[in-house]
Amino acid sequence: MTDSAASATDQSAPGGTPPRSDLTGWSRAPFTAAGLTHDCFEKGSGPGVVLIPEIPGITPEVLALAEHLIANGFTVVVPSPFGTPGKLGTPGYIAQVITRLCVSAEFRAFAMNAERPITAYLRAVATDLASRTPGPGVGVIGMCFTGGFALATAVDEVVLAPVVSQPSVPLPLGRARKSDPGVSEAELNRIADRVKNDNLCVLGLRFSEDATSPRARFDTLRARLGDAFEVIELDSSPGNAAGFGAGAHSLLTNEVREVPGHPTIAARDRVVEFLKERISVVTE
Repeated sequence: MTDSAASATDQSAPGGTPPRSDLTGWSRAPFTAAGLTHDCFEKGSGPGVVLIPEIPGITPEVLALAEHLIANGFTVVVPSPFGTPGKLGTPGYIAQVITRLCVSAEFRAFAMNAERPITAYLRAVATDLASRTPGPGVGVIGMCFTGGFALATAVDEVVLAPVVSQPSVPLPLGRARKSDPGVSEAELNRIADRVKNDNLCVLGLRFSEDATSPRARFDTLRARLGDAFEVIELDSSPGNAAGFGAGAHSLLTNEVREVPGHPTIAARDRVVEFLKERISVVTE
């Protein structure tokens, strides 16, 4: 990590709280596409990565992940489709955001086999970023509520490195929703076609006991995408060696501990490696 990134990020004590950062140095501008307008935050240089925040929004933990990507040589754009940028995720704030998202037509939180309006917007963000950054395309990271949104952006050729972390939409109420991949059949067919013909790969992450991001969803994606769907599953079963709690969920943010050898650090390192493999500039 560079000195500037380290100063911008609160590196927590081992076993303590996750790394956090703030909006210092980020540029902010509205971006309009697909009939939607949201602020987007941008920072860094190098190949482009769209980091879609998890509930409740662009928290200090999400910003710490963004800073880590910037320190590894990427230009990062973080759209803000919900929540208050920079605000800590308190229980009351989280509940307020969830209530809004569950009834929003923009996200269609319960719908199965669904194309969600927000994904057209995110594809436009990715296309715009790709036009301004080096490399053959961009990466897109979605987490929790937005995990499947990252996968849906991969219908476009410009997205070369989709990262799907603990995807929870559609909200897993009932067997059918638990196995729903979080994208429509048409979108999944297009992604499977890109796997076959364009060498597309998808990286997925989850905790083993995470009921909000069920294993059945990953089973569906593995059945359709085969070995092109790489899965990192961290053990959160009772008595697990890392001490993850029963509710462990936010694998790249809230559960991260800056401790050498910690499983979340290895997972985050693999995300960076995956992005570099897929979107770095090739030099002779």
